[in-house]
Amino acid sequence: MQMTDRGLLALARHEGIVPGPYRDSTGTWTFGIGHTAAAGPPDPAATPRGMPDDLDAGIREAFRVFRADLARYEADVRRAVTVPLEPREFDALVSFHYNTGGISSAALTRHLNAGNRVAAAEAFLNWRKPASIIPRREAERDLFRHGHYPGGTIPVWSVDRAGRVDFSRPVRRLTENEALAILRPVKPEPSPNTPTGRLARLVDFLSTLIRRT
Repeated sequence: MQMTDRGLLALARHEGIVPGPYRDSTGTWTFGIGHTAAAGPPDPAATPRGMPDDLDAGIREAFRVFRADLARYEADVRRAVTVPLEPREFDALVSFHYNTGGISSAALTRHLNAGNRVAAAEAFLNWRKPASIIPRREAERDLFRHGHYPGGTIPVWSVDRAGRVDFSRPVRRLTENEALAILRPVKPEPSPNTPTGRLARLVDFLSTLIRRT
């Protein structure tokens, strides 16, 4: 099981995009869409400070690291949860774990595995520090419970060489389509003269024959 596109967009909105290394609310060096060294390389503390010269390239790198990080967090949720999940529930749990790293120890996971989804939903709010994170916990709870996905653009924030983020005004706002184009790049159609293209034509021909019989 993997996050849905709507889940990916919701998580990116919660995190925001900072295309340079910055210090989060705990002082941890972070990059891109909430990436820290705890998730694996690259180490934000060892990367060049400040905004990239090429903002588009910096945004693409943030999404590249985000995709790599997600694979780990999705796997953690699949291991921790022993009951079947709806896509909206999985999306909410990965968002929670991406932010807290607490899926294996959280009471919400114990409630969920015991079959008590009501208690699991309420237990999202056990993780409410700092106070500024409460709206996110409430959004994850509502996504888990009702499938309420947040909407709107995804902000890109600027950062200085000291790792301070300027949250007064985003330097760019990505639409859903722009973000998905980076997250899920379209694969080029195979040329009809390549082996892959010839195989695709054969499959189409056989499918047509089957439909006619």
